[in-house]
Amino acid sequence: MPLLLLLLGIADVRTASLPAQPVPVTLFTFDGADDAAWDVVNDGVMGGRSAGFVSVQDGALRFTGTLVTQGGGFTSVRAARAVDLTGEAGLELRVRGSGRQFELEVDDGLRSYRRSVSRRAPFATSPEWTVVRVPFRALRSTIFGQPVNAPPLDLARVRGVGLYMADGQDGPFRLEVDYIRSYGAGAT
Repeated sequence: MPLLLLLLGIADVRTASLPAQPVPVTLFTFDGADDAAWDVVNDGVMGGRSAGFVSVQDGALRFTGTLVTQGGGFTSVRAARAVDLTGEAGLELRVRGSGRQFELEVDDGLRSYRRSVSRRAPFATSPEWTVVRVPFRALRSTIFGQPVNAPPLDLARVRGVGLYMADGQDGPFRLEVDYIRSYGAGAT
């Protein structure tokens, strides 16, 4: 058969085995198929007066409210999602917002001194839809906002994601999220 192909002017093409490209792991699309319960946690747990609200409308998560820095200075939304992100480099979000800085939290259940270790990194927003990437290496470990020395995020044991408003500026905020998914080391 190869001789016939060569006689017809068709080269004998052999397919090389190429390494498979990692497929992003989709955590949330907000299209109704992955309706996760998003819980609001305001700084009222420590005497603050910030107020955050969450809804899913028109295929997007909407996190809105007012930040009050006196007595607290944060509000957040969180959802459980058990997923193995081994081999992934970070999380990608398509967002638009009020131009303020938000933070992404990734929870692997680590506890230290009987307290949950928070692993968060900031990302900026603009009024236009933008794709932001938060590399796992950018996550900082804290307990109640104080830096702690902790092992790296256990990507095989991710169990939840959170979004924080804690930029130190009083006033209203708005964040919309179209999706949250992982990206690999070779992604551009």
